[in-house]
Amino acid sequence: MKVLITGNMAYVGSVLVPSLAAALPGIELIGFDNAYFGHCLTTATADPDRALAVQHFGDLREFPAEILDGVDAVVHLAAVSNDPMGKTFEAVTEQINIRASVRLAELAKAHGVRHFVFASSCSVYGAAADGARTEKDSLDPLTAYARSKVAVEQALRGLADGKMSATCLRFATACGMSPRLRLDLVLNDFVACALASGEITVLSDGSPWRPLIDVGDMARAIGWAIQRPADRGGNYLIVNAGAEQWNYQVRDLAGAVAQKVPGCAVHINSAAPPDRRSYRVDFSLFRELAPRHQPVATLPGTIDGLIEGLRAIGFADRNFRESNLIRLHTLKQHIAAGRLNSELVWRNP
Repeated sequence: MKVLITGNMAYVGSVLVPSLAAALPGIELIGFDNAYFGHCLTTATADPDRALAVQHFGDLREFPAEILDGVDAVVHLAAVSNDPMGKTFEAVTEQINIRASVRLAELAKAHGVRHFVFASSCSVYGAAADGARTEKDSLDPLTAYARSKVAVEQALRGLADGKMSATCLRFATACGMSPRLRLDLVLNDFVACALASGEITVLSDGSPWRPLIDVGDMARAIGWAIQRPADRGGNYLIVNAGAEQWNYQVRDLAGAVAQKVPGCAVHINSAAPPDRRSYRVDFSLFRELAPRHQPVATLPGTIDGLIEGLRAIGFADRNFRESNLIRLHTLKQHIAAGRLNSELVWRNP
């Protein structure tokens, strides 16, 4: 089986590549990445990209169609990948996350790709505090990032058929250790704060709900999706990817981290205005369709993994929000150094 992974040189892809290689012996993995974050390695072990047969470098907006020759499945991770980046680069988010993503899917179908797996997000539910959201519930995308996910899901509906299936995995918020760690994710941020300063400051009142999923379990879900038979959800499937027990309020996440770091204090801003981005998610459809690929990580175990991984690299940076562990800051560093322009296009060396 030949699988193309876009955005493989980032947080999720750096876990996905070795995971698929280990789970599916004989798989041929092809990478395509713009290398914005390729240098952001946070591992004391081997290169996470070593299991790739080929690594292609390029801009998704100029994706070379010939890379799709002979590909059986596409895993589409490449994106302007969170709310702060989407807000700062809103036009680029539309170019990459929507237009280039839809073009990739169209090219994949034209080249005979059988499975197109799209990394969507539970953030499409937005403000949904009145119950756990299912795939049939209405959407309320509050950010450019979330709106881009909805747009691609809708476009894939028109492309999926008996020739190419489309699986839209609406992932819960990612967390956990990766060879290219991000600390601009709520649980990862809390662990970093606890280790670096002994304090966790929750900027909201702590009441918003967030569903989480360990990055290793994201890889398990993708491993299922690239092989999903049509009788497990049809040619076109939207499915929430995660587990009910991973629905947490933000204050409880902070408390769970503090329990793991002796002496850590938690400060909650009880006077903060309400954070509208609050939603619980129902994952029963995923449990029904993919019983052998359910999340296996636990919150305490994921926190332990982050603590162990950060200590292994000697992490103690109180100013980590100004480092390349924060993806928006990394892009701004590239621009300030003249490596990228304002459209996030690489300048000539």
